[in-house]
Amino acid sequence: MSMITERPVSNSAGQPPVRTVAEGSVAPRRDVRAVFRAYVTLTKPRIVELLLVTTVPAMMLAADGLPSLWLVAVVLVGGSLAAGAASVINCYIDRDIDQLMRRTKRRPLPAHTVSPRSALIFGLTLAVISVALMAVFTNLLAAGLTLAAIVYYDLIYTLWLKRTTAANTFWGGACGAAPVLIGWAAVTGSLSPAAWGLFAVVFFWQMPHFYPLAMKYKDDYARAGIPMLPVVASTRRVNAEILIFTWLTVLTSLAVWPLGMSFVYGVPTLVVGGVLVVEAHKLARRAASGQAVKPMRLFHWSTTYLTIVFAAVALDALL
Repeated sequence: MSMITERPVSNSAGQPPVRTVAEGSVAPRRDVRAVFRAYVTLTKPRIVELLLVTTVPAMMLAADGLPSLWLVAVVLVGGSLAAGAASVINCYIDRDIDQLMRRTKRRPLPAHTVSPRSALIFGLTLAVISVALMAVFTNLLAAGLTLAAIVYYDLIYTLWLKRTTAANTFWGGACGAAPVLIGWAAVTGSLSPAAWGLFAVVFFWQMPHFYPLAMKYKDDYARAGIPMLPVVASTRRVNAEILIFTWLTVLTSLAVWPLGMSFVYGVPTLVVGGVLVVEAHKLARRAASGQAVKPMRLFHWSTTYLTIVFAAVALDALL
């Protein structure tokens, strides 16, 4: 590696020389920090946080209390790395459309903060480490589910479904719900009806969660040629699907109640489920009456809903 050198550059106006960094030199410290932040951004930390919200309560329910703290730590680290890996590879695959969308054009790859090759290597490295951690310190079922979630999200959803069908959010829902199964499998080495019930809650929840976001940014998706449902279908159709999947989410969450949980889970789940249904119907009524819709209200409330439901799962397991 060449040494760090700086050379003065004079300008024609007689101003003091400007110091530039010679080719092959190491970037200034502030640029190193910017690159570090860019790599973190590629992992989409907010998505990682949301996934972990569902993983730990599922582990607690599987263990009927607090599982081994070491196991929880391994699953949290492995799960975070896996989710980060899937997001980084997603950014690598979507770099062509991200630069066309206002919402995503400032991501590290469209902004050229990180090179595509570096991003791909980073994502694959995170994936290998995450699966290895799960295989060594949990069990093969949890490791296999982790690998399957990464592959499905990046190769099936991002590379194929997202670009070819308006049902992409539905078929891609399995990825977002996978952490429930992974956490459960890490504790028990198997999957029970309760695990699949919680999986179904998160699976159905993703439509009333993501469709409002797609409604807000439908012009962006249209510009990039992505057939999200709000781009290719009428507002009436989109709201009808939001209502259907909202009801399915709430009913599934209540169906899980008898599978080993008490009123500590059931009561708050019933209350927040009622609020979610009300918000979904409000959005549909505004759209039907020609009023200005506010889809992000439902988007944000859906996040609160999922957090409260899985907090209730954790509390029930403890009590």
